[in-house]
Amino acid sequence: MQLPALYLKRGEDARLRSGHLWVFSNEVDVQRSPLADFEPGEVCAIVDSRDKPIGVGYVNPNSLICARLVSRGLEHALDKSLFVHKLNVALALRERLYDEPYYRLVFGESDGLPGLTVDRFGEVVVAQTTTAGMERLKDSISAALVKVLKPRQLWWKNDASIRSMESLPDYVDLGIGDPDDSPLIVREAGLEFECDPVGGQKTGWFYDQRGNRDHLQHLVKGKRVLDMFSYLGGWGLRAAAYGASEVVCVDASQPAVDAITRNIARNGFADRAKAVRADAFDYLKALREKREHFDVVILDPPAFVKRKKDLAEGRVAYRRLNELGMQVLGRDGILITCSCSYHMPRSILLDGVQQAARHLDRQAQLLWHLQQGADHPIHPAIAETEYLKGFILRILPA
Repeated sequence: MQLPALYLKRGEDARLRSGHLWVFSNEVDVQRSPLADFEPGEVCAIVDSRDKPIGVGYVNPNSLICARLVSRGLEHALDKSLFVHKLNVALALRERLYDEPYYRLVFGESDGLPGLTVDRFGEVVVAQTTTAGMERLKDSISAALVKVLKPRQLWWKNDASIRSMESLPDYVDLGIGDPDDSPLIVREAGLEFECDPVGGQKTGWFYDQRGNRDHLQHLVKGKRVLDMFSYLGGWGLRAAAYGASEVVCVDASQPAVDAITRNIARNGFADRAKAVRADAFDYLKALREKREHFDVVILDPPAFVKRKKDLAEGRVAYRRLNELGMQVLGRDGILITCSCSYHMPRSILLDGVQQAARHLDRQAQLLWHLQQGADHPIHPAIAETEYLKGFILRILPA
């Protein structure tokens, strides 16, 4: 297999050989392999300074992460056959974990496919490429997904903001199958949720919180539950299913609120659940002023810290949000708080919760640490693959 070679500087192969998959532009020996000679997304052999090949990957000379390793050694081309193999390996894990075909099938680097995300919704697959390399390999990926899963539809949800870092255009496209007007349904814990792979957030559903939502079965029976940043009602409707007496789902998006309302009706919870459109901070302040209290408050916001430089501002926002949540909790209440910001360390999030509790003269007891589900496996060598963190806490009077 003849491929152009991307040569690394002396000693810059150690991180790759320890399991990492990224090559940074300052690690490349540009005298031997000028980056300008490569096209964005071009497949290459990644070679160390002693001319020993590490593996096959792809290059983007215009990105700080200028190359990503996909296959170790030079035996396998980046073609349909390799993608079929990697998809089958990923599928074996998910079929071991879940009884139904609703899960994240591919989680980028953790599944050996950097720059690719694939979510499965029964017979419908929603995929996303975030790198120029995976974008160029899209036809081979599509063919492999058809062979492994035989989906009725394959959507490409290529509108993630991270694509701009690779100079990729935004688009959403039905790659395989015929369009229809029927809503896309995801099943979780015996419930059905309507979601939108085209206009919805991310790829339509947040599978990463599924295992965390399982904890609700121990916490909500006969309780009043507030689900902030509800999106499609994942937390709130699970609470209703576990016997909550009343559930209020809040989201700032009218389409999300409309979808929550349909999901409430679909699952038969109209007698004890409702959806409200409101800004989260404003709504919590209004509840505080009315002296409303809930037994369980769930705070699952979008990322407040999207870049490292946003940490100082973001930690204040998380602390403020948690304090507002505690102010509408009953005397012996449960607070579920999460962050999907990779740049927000778990320790700083917890410290903010503790500061908020002490400011209100309350005591926090940490019951469970939360993290992303097992269909979002963490790559031990790549810290960026561990992004979701959260806590379930009991909040008591001091």
